[in-house]
Amino acid sequence: MYNTSLKCRSSGSLSGNMVVSMKPIPALKVSKHIEITSKYTHAHGGPVSVGSAEAIGVRDIDNPEWGDAVQIRPDEVPIFHACGVTPQSILMQSKVPFAITHSA
Repeated sequence: MYNTSLKCRSSGSLSGNMVVSMKPIPALKVSKHIEITSKYTHAHGGPVSVGSAEAIGVRDIDNPEWGDAVQIRPDEVPIFHACGVTPQSILMQSKVPFAITHSA
């Protein structure tokens, strides 16, 4: 999972950027992936970026801030989705002195 430059809507003293996950998808299946995932707006929804880590401020696709790097094969396109680690990251960025949540 990666930190991005995508600002989330602030709420009180909480503010920060979106965290994304990345999944390599075969190039010929990207449109189907977008069609399917975009229907699930109550979950992660459709991608926030298709093919470009730089467009969303991901510094190094080979070195995620959380988890292990994933190999992207020549016939695959990196697809980035909003990630559930975003709330924990925002808590850390906002320097909240105490919070109870699940582990990241």
